[in-house]
Amino acid sequence: MINATDLKNGKTFLVNGKPYKVIKYTFTKVGRGGATVRVTAKNLISGTVEDKTFSSNIKVEDVSTFKKKLQFLYSDAATAYFVDPKTYEQVEISTKVLETELPFIKEGEGVNILYWSSGGEDLPLSVEIPIKIKLKITETAPGVKGNSATNMYKTAHLENGKEVRVPLFINQDDLVIVDTRTGEYIERAK
Repeated sequence: MINATDLKNGKTFLVNGKPYKVIKYTFTKVGRGGATVRVTAKNLISGTVEDKTFSSNIKVEDVSTFKKKLQFLYSDAATAYFVDPKTYEQVEISTKVLETELPFIKEGEGVNILYWSSGGEDLPLSVEIPIKIKLKITETAPGVKGNSATNMYKTAHLENGKEVRVPLFINQDDLVIVDTRTGEYIERAK
């Protein structure tokens, strides 16, 4: 059991037999009343995001999780497929659960999979991806010399199919660093 005040970002916990991962944590103390903990948490089985409120003195059940490095194979409309490079065991995870991470995983890339040990079996729950990744610009308007000092942006299409706003000096086929949490441009890759 863990205290509700320990539910920081990235922490996993169990409520009503369902595993959740904290996305956002807020602690509120009002006057003489008791403190409350509000978390925005992702249900690791269904992929839904829910808001939960706990009294600060409440304890929630800790989830027994572990990580395993797997290689991403491919995905279809409903399932993403991974393989263990040591045992060649194939693992399937619902794309509903991975919808925010999946566009940032390239075929053949190694990723950490978060597993939940429940009832004697290990269930794959989510994928851990780096905060910053390097992607190629596949389409954008040509850059104009001298436009590096302004903070004007244009739309660019990335190799993963997503769109991102980039500075005017970025050209097609340039490599850029993108924040996987927000999907925003950070800088030109070196």
